[in-house]
Amino acid sequence: MVSTLTASNHNRDVVGLRYVYPVLSRRAGGLSIGINFNPNNSCNWRCVYCQVPDLKVGAAPMMDFQLLEQELRCFLDDVLEGDFYERFQVDEDRRIIKDIAISGNGEPTSLKDFDKAVALIGKVATEVGVLPQGKFVLITNGSLMQRDSVQNGLKKLHEYGGEVWFKMDSVTEEGRALINNAGQSCQSSVDNLLISAKLCSTKLQTCLLNYDKQGLSLIEKKAFLDLLRGIKEKGCQLKEVMLYTIARQSLQPESERLERLSLEVLNAFADEIRLLGFEVLVSR
Repeated sequence: MVSTLTASNHNRDVVGLRYVYPVLSRRAGGLSIGINFNPNNSCNWRCVYCQVPDLKVGAAPMMDFQLLEQELRCFLDDVLEGDFYERFQVDEDRRIIKDIAISGNGEPTSLKDFDKAVALIGKVATEVGVLPQGKFVLITNGSLMQRDSVQNGLKKLHEYGGEVWFKMDSVTEEGRALINNAGQSCQSSVDNLLISAKLCSTKLQTCLLNYDKQGLSLIEKKAFLDLLRGIKEKGCQLKEVMLYTIARQSLQPESERLERLSLEVLNAFADEIRLLGFEVLVSR
């Protein structure tokens, strides 16, 4: 039985492919074609809101580039020329490919040949006419920006008019340990953000949530605003700051301790960020 695509269902297996999956994205506002470099459910972070089942610590496995190209070409043909939208009961106003997003079940930049994969996706999407009309997006925690293959991949992404969505959910050491279970320091993330913004158009992506009913603390807000002031002084040109909260059930042990933040809280924080001169998008 064919599923109905919804913004709350991001099942990577919905079309039965290894690397390619469709998503109705809240932030993109239409059909996002996801590319999953981590079908082994491995990541170097463990975010408490993550919906990946059986998540484990690790890196992306070796890529079957022939299979990736075959899946992407066939899937794009199905969407552009076939009855994909009818089979998956996609509303008329969502029947547009908004982006191709490298995301999935773990940190995509952990793929050994990351730059080769970016180049292949860009080539195929351009040949079939999805790019440059649609966006080409990398969703990343930004932890591996120091690698040559990642920097080369960002340069290639830039050549295809793409952009990086750089995750930064907290800029305090305590918050990162609590939310992301990340071993990397805040300063390392800031340094990597500067690398990303220099190589490719970059948006800062921040998931804000209500953990143990503590809400958005003044400490976290101040640290985030101070970070933005600091990177602006260094000449970092962020394209946008994206604020959002959880929309789907976490599959991590902390799941029952997490709640959504209200739209009022998100909008109020967004207004403070705008006062610093940044563009802000709020989605809930």
